[in-house]
Amino acid sequence: MDLPELTFGQRLKLYRERSGKTRAVLGGLVGRSAEWVKAVETDRILPPRVHMLDRIARALRVDVSVLVGELSNRSTVVNGPEHPALAAVRDAVNRLALPSSSSPARPLAETRLRLDAAWRARHQAPDHRTVLGVLLPGLVRDAQQAALAYDGDERRQAHALLAEVLGLAQMYLAYQPAAELLWRVTDRAMVAAQESGDPEALARAAWFLGQMHRDAGDWDTAMTVTLDVLSALEPRTADASANLLALWAR
Repeated sequence: MDLPELTFGQRLKLYRERSGKTRAVLGGLVGRSAEWVKAVETDRILPPRVHMLDRIARALRVDVSVLVGELSNRSTVVNGPEHPALAAVRDAVNRLALPSSSSPARPLAETRLRLDAAWRARHQAPDHRTVLGVLLPGLVRDAQQAALAYDGDERRQAHALLAEVLGLAQMYLAYQPAAELLWRVTDRAMVAAQESGDPEALARAAWFLGQMHRDAGDWDTAMTVTLDVLSALEPRTADASANLLALWAR
């Protein structure tokens, strides 16, 4: 049955009701609440990503294609539209930013200030994705370069900065047709956090990694990541900073 005029949420509601399932039942089958199902059906939140779509389709005993509509529109429905700056962010992530005499690493304090400004934009700008699309390519390049250029304690600080920059990049990449890039950024952020030895960097990277597994519907792995990091950080909480305590409790 062709339903081109319906939104994703309307399609989901139609096929859920045809299957005879309540929102609570469907939510239980896919690991979500009835309120989450309602939010999707009323288009208050974006359509779920491909892994969750597959779980919903199997629960309703329909093909994914009947939920997302025409093939030409499927990528946008599943992932959201591609932001104009996505190509520049992808290029910055994919390039190996080697320091050189003509392109030395920038001071860590300068990169820290730029990253703080980018976080403020993420929380305050009405169109934060466009602002981040301008800021991220340079931040990613400079943070990667610093992680290779510095030694000793400055190298550890640079890796902590890189992990945080990549965490911000993960937030920019969410709900865009860039799943492989999103996973690569998340994994690299965790590696950088481990290299830094900074407990705050590790806590942030673990939160982002856990979120990725939750979005993919892999709740067991998300819980494992969370518990492992909580266990590793617990000895640090006795004399921890306010930031670390907030991250640990999060």
